[in-house]
Amino acid sequence: MSTEASANDTPTSGAAPSAVQAVPVVPAEPLVRVRHEGAITHITLNRPRAINALSQDMFRLLAGALREAREAHDESSESASGTVPRRILLDGAGERGFCGGGDIKELSGDDPRPILALEYAVDYRVATSPVPVVAIMDGITMGGGIGLGGHAAYRVVTERSRLAMPEARIGIAPDVGGHFLLARAPGRLGELLAVTAGEFGAADAIALGFADVYVRSDRLEALRIALAAGEDVAEVLARLADPAPERKDGPSHPVMAAAQWWDPIAESALGDAHPPASVDPAAAAVRLIAALEASGHPAAVETAATVRAMCPTSVAVTLAQLDRTRRESLDLAAVLTDDLRVLGRIGARADFVEGVRAQVIDKDRTPAWVPASIEELNREELMGIVDPALLPGETALELSADAA
Repeated sequence: MSTEASANDTPTSGAAPSAVQAVPVVPAEPLVRVRHEGAITHITLNRPRAINALSQDMFRLLAGALREAREAHDESSESASGTVPRRILLDGAGERGFCGGGDIKELSGDDPRPILALEYAVDYRVATSPVPVVAIMDGITMGGGIGLGGHAAYRVVTERSRLAMPEARIGIAPDVGGHFLLARAPGRLGELLAVTAGEFGAADAIALGFADVYVRSDRLEALRIALAAGEDVAEVLARLADPAPERKDGPSHPVMAAAQWWDPIAESALGDAHPPASVDPAAAAVRLIAALEASGHPAAVETAATVRAMCPTSVAVTLAQLDRTRRESLDLAAVLTDDLRVLGRIGARADFVEGVRAQVIDKDRTPAWVPASIEELNREELMGIVDPALLPGETALELSADAA
């Protein structure tokens, strides 16, 4: 994936000078770097200026790298380094983060479903790889970054980790298997994170089930060297890991701490006393926002204002999908299948274009949602978005071993 100058690109020392000097061709940096280092295949997302935002080309490259690692494992063949890779190390280039998500401008094109299908197949391949994946979620890890790292066999966070599922802020809903993780968070904290696009750090990531272990960023190179040397992953992580550090500006687990006031409110609005959110998403969203605003708890009132700023349709859809995922105990494959269907529908609405405009392009942070408020949501429209049955023209997600 690089471009090299040919022998004729520049004159030799004995050639007459040309009127037009050749411009040296700078080799292009690969979007995904794949190296075989001892006992590991080391895969690095390589768009650091864009916080490694995932493009269609990157998904193809990731699929190829994961496929090669699987085939080497299945065939017990030798890699170029002389050994079969025993682990895959997945990380991101640059200091800002592992992955800020999908390339939103690319995804907001005419029909994002082909790209999403490829992305979800890659996420599933990470989760089911016979060569265990060690994901280093250092720095910003959001949306598609959680799709890659959050389903890996070993999930590492650092003091710089900042995780979120921010889709409601741009007019869509959590995808990449996010509801699989959110539904398994303690209590109703999955709903809190989904409807607020809430951000959380290393300690909360582990407590919520999005990560497994905390390793300081200055020990990541030691982790790589130990894995390349063939050491056992669990033993290496046990040696290098620390408890997540205490925060100086508040509780170490602010999201977990919010459960004390959030869970009773959310349960009163979304619990068994009412029709499930998956049956009437509009009513569930109305009850939740009303309960928050009526509670009188300062944090609840502040959270209600945050939810009001999200796309109303996104809030209702994510409540419905969380309820369906939890109620039916959906596995990752089923959640990803839901994601393709739901994102294909909600992503076709004008709210997605408007959310991208307001948050990514113009950055005025003042999206004009339609409808503008939760109280104006239409149940029939929402049920059409979350309906599990395929519509004409829709295709089911394929998640076979060679899907990506």
